Amino acid sequence: MKQSGLINLLISIFILVSSLQGSESSLASEQQIIPDEAIRLRILANSNSDDDQIVKRRIRDEVNESINTWVADLTSIEASRTVIKGHLKEIEAIVKKELDAIGSNEAFKVEFDEVAFPTKLYGDFVYPAGNYEAVLITIGEGLGDNWWCVLFPPLCFLDFSNGDAVQAETAAPDTEVEESDDVEVEFFLVQLIGDLIDWIKGLFA
Repeated sequence: MKQSGLINLLISIFILVSSLQGSESSLASEQQIIPDEAIRLRILANSNSDDDQIVKRRIRDEVNESINTWVADLTSIEASRTVIKGHLKEIEAIVKKELDAIGSNEAFKVEFDEVAFPTKLYGDFVYPAGNYEAVLITIGEGLGDNWWCVLFPPLCFLDFSNGDAVQAETAAPDTEVEESDDVEVEFFLVQLIGDLIDWIKGLFA
């Protein structure tokens, strides 16, 4: 009887672990794959100094908020392209406003074009380097760390610059997630294995 119970428990654990891994893989696929037809946003900071990176984040937040409003109800890339192109002057105004707010005279450029992106490893996915349709904001020399996301379809709750998935409304795209799904699954498995060992010991006590 005890052996039969042990076998059934091991089978149950195997099925549970497989289910968890499958769900995790499915979630990752849904969140991380960028469609072939997509419009990106890339922001190049002047440098990697703290001040320049803060400027980049300020501009990022304001531009994201505005563009997400403009494309919120759009369902085609053609419509999104037209709307975004039609608002380039507003994007320039946003960048200038943020620079003026901190007393910066830094030059900047806003473009909508085929923009070069480096290869990016995000979780289990590799996004190859290439030229992709995007809004490019270059601040000053544009030599600092960049930040990018996907404007359409809206994936700006994913920060592809450092690979951290964040909540769309409650966390900034550079904010690290305190505990990932991987960590939670690993902790659960460790706890489950510990319980299994204790149960086996009880069989022979």
